[in-house]
Amino acid sequence: MGTEIHNFNTLYTKFYRKSFLFTKSYVHDECIAEDIVSDVLIKLWEILKEKEIEHIEALLLTTLKNKSLDHLKHEAVKTEALHTLTDMKQRELDIRISTLEACNPEDIFSTEVQQIITATLALLPEQTRRVFEMSRFENKTNKEIAEELQLTVKGVEYHITKALKPLRENLKDYLPLFYFYFFFQ
Repeated sequence: MGTEIHNFNTLYTKFYRKSFLFTKSYVHDECIAEDIVSDVLIKLWEILKEKEIEHIEALLLTTLKNKSLDHLKHEAVKTEALHTLTDMKQRELDIRISTLEACNPEDIFSTEVQQIITATLALLPEQTRRVFEMSRFENKTNKEIAEELQLTVKGVEYHITKALKPLRENLKDYLPLFYFYFFFQ
């Protein structure tokens, strides 16, 4: 062991300040620098307890450098991941903006969409189609439909759900329009 280093307090007192300033100059964070320096000084002390080291300062500087590099590389990975997430969020936001800007309310009622709705409703059982039409086209409440058709409210909900499933499937390319058309009426 180096002759002037007899205990941890001596090691700490002799090297902490220089080590901290060196590390902080690279990591730019006092708390991180303190953690790195403390870990490195403890590791160095454990090595010195086991064997004589001729160039303590060189070992200390190399270890501080490596720990600081590890930290900075980890920060670079985190920053890159954050940029990737931000880029993805921005692209998704751009798509939503352009989709909304391109949305033409007349498209909601376009001939093609109307044909898909008409064809899908024609394939439904009579009772399901009637319940759905009363709900969505005549704007009747589930309770009103139940009373008129002598069904339970749960039965009306069942038929509406049954009608929405094939409509969702057949209008998947028009999904935002589908939700507007059938859920905001």
